[in-house]
Amino acid sequence: MAINRIWHLLGMQNALRHPGVIALIVAGVTIAVMLFVDHGPWARPKVQPAHVAMYHTTGEAAHAAGAMVLPTEKRSPIEPARPGPKTSPTVNPVTP
Repeated sequence: MAINRIWHLLGMQNALRHPGVIALIVAGVTIAVMLFVDHGPWARPKVQPAHVAMYHTTGEAAHAAGAMVLPTEKRSPIEPARPGPKTSPTVNPVTP
């Protein structure tokens, strides 16, 4: 009974029915969960062994392993033309 009287005095029964209050509660819980997930113990950087951290790019690692990195093959000359109407050239081409 005392709890009901306190809630009535504070106006909590009417406040919790207001959509704005519900939205603020949901936003606060969401921010708290995001902070917990982003900064939890599983988000720590993992130490890599030397043989893993030695190469900066995939190409460097592939060359070190003896693989050949080749460019993509050109299109086949017998490939059909794109269907549909031809597009017009751009009016104001952007030049870097």
